[in-house]
Amino acid sequence: MVRLTKENRKKLLEQNEGFTQRTYNEQRNFEETRIYKIVGGLLHIREIGKTSWADSRYDKERVADDEETHRFLYKFLHKLNKDGLE
Repeated sequence: MVRLTKENRKKLLEQNEGFTQRTYNEQRNFEETRIYKIVGGLLHIREIGKTSWADSRYDKERVADDEETHRFLYKFLHKLNKDGLE
């Protein structure tokens, strides 16, 4: 198992340029799709969703912080290229 040290996270992001993963979350009065994409060594997150309130649709894009990046890499490590990592 690859340890997700800061250096290994950086290498994973560089090796997996262009990797895209989509997740869905649907609950009572709430729907959200998240599109994760690795671009330029950073994890970009696009959140598209709606709630039960009027005019509650949203479409936001942002760059993930270190903690979010760590969780993403841990969750989807089995799908990523891990060549050369210890």
